[in-house]
Amino acid sequence: MKDAPLRLALFDVDGTLSDSQEHICAAMTGAFAAAGLPAPEAEAIRRIVGLSLPVAIARLAPEAGPEVQQTIFDAYRQAYFTQRQSAPAPLFAGAAQTLARLDAGGAWLLGVATGKSRRGLDHLLEYHDLERFFVTRQVADDHPSKPHPAMALAALAAAGVAPENGVMIGDTTFDIEMGRAAGMRTIAVSWGYHPVAALEAAGPDQIVNDFAALEAALAEMARDMAQGMMQDAGDDER
Repeated sequence: MKDAPLRLALFDVDGTLSDSQEHICAAMTGAFAAAGLPAPEAEAIRRIVGLSLPVAIARLAPEAGPEVQQTIFDAYRQAYFTQRQSAPAPLFAGAAQTLARLDAGGAWLLGVATGKSRRGLDHLLEYHDLERFFVTRQVADDHPSKPHPAMALAALAAAGVAPENGVMIGDTTFDIEMGRAAGMRTIAVSWGYHPVAALEAAGPDQIVNDFAALEAALAEMARDMAQGMMQDAGDDER
């Protein structure tokens, strides 16, 4: 009998684990003001959450030149840094408890793939005492923006997990598209920043409405992966 395969549950952060909408919208509004531009609507800002910051700004200000976009970029980073000095964005209720149960359960390795910077991610995880849960942390500093699969593929490689034994969990279409492009299963969460209709169109394996449903979906996927391995082992013996 083969050993059980390693499995990776790869989490997005903003909109999935952390409710950072207020911080992101305030920082982006201030950044556009610093560049002398009217602020985008909150819904437009929510639609770019998950993208790397330069890509997000280019989408929000497509007619602005490189210098103006750089001004927005610098002002946003400074505004977000200033905000988090008081307190980073809160976690969604149940997020920390779910991570703790998954970590203790042993069925999954846990990882992060986020459009945040490394500095921002490290500060958030340290503040909420989540650092110990994640065997891999992939950030925007090191990869092309989602939905490019580089971030997910790097997480799988770092964890030593085959794509078919990984699942990407996120609240945006970018997360689902990235996971699918990397050959992973995908779970969309409905409590984040992209509408459920958009998530459905992206084609996730499942959409869940709370952390209890997420844990149940992961347990079901772990069983499916184990059954698939047993089937493969039986085929090999024949």
